[in-house]
Amino acid sequence: METRQIQYFLEVAKREHVTEAADALHIAQSAISRQIANLEKELGVELFIREGRSVKLTPLGKIFYERIKQVWYLMEDSKREIREYLNPEKRTVRIAFPISMAAHTLPHIIYSFRTRFPEAKFQMSNALYYKLIDGVVNGQFNLAMIAPMPNLEKDKKIKGDILFTENIVALIPLHHPLSDRPAIQLRDLMNDPFCVLPEGFVFREQVVQACNEVGFSPNIAFEGKDIDALKGLVSAGLGVVW
Repeated sequence: METRQIQYFLEVAKREHVTEAADALHIAQSAISRQIANLEKELGVELFIREGRSVKLTPLGKIFYERIKQVWYLMEDSKREIREYLNPEKRTVRIAFPISMAAHTLPHIIYSFRTRFPEAKFQMSNALYYKLIDGVVNGQFNLAMIAPMPNLEKDKKIKGDILFTENIVALIPLHHPLSDRPAIQLRDLMNDPFCVLPEGFVFREQVVQACNEVGFSPNIAFEGKDIDALKGLVSAGLGVVW
């Protein structure tokens, strides 16, 4: 079964007319008839009922049409994806990120990229730290926004660049006793309940480790993946975020 046989068959089936299909494809009518005859011979069934210059699908032809139409669309999609891959300005970028970067950091970066490459498309996913690394290694993602930077000396399968650095700050309620200070130390929050990301998030590990290094274990009162929800808990006076 050849690609042109499938193309000719689909065109004739759609138009129910060999001459019109030939005109649409800019080829001779005899070429279409010959290729469809070869296809029918290969399959061992008649695909069309001839009615003068018009044709209609046989019952088996209708079954074959529905199936092969799906195959044709998949083939065309595959060719399109390859063309996009060969043209970076139009390709789909599969980018992954931690949930903490979803609200502000990632949209700003994508906006800047689209100003240079307006036809580029994005397929976005969020995942935990180690899943992000694994996804880049196995080709699931083209790139991942991640923090902190992985150990590039240890893992030779990935490459990375530092795009920007950020200071870690405390988020406390307006009525907190320390709210009027220009700066506070992490140790100052040892008696406060903490609102943190769930286990498995590297930033949670960083918070716990930093607290341990200054001499206390954080009192974790609330856990949640939604950063805005954690901020809401802080504003309600139910804890602090660091």
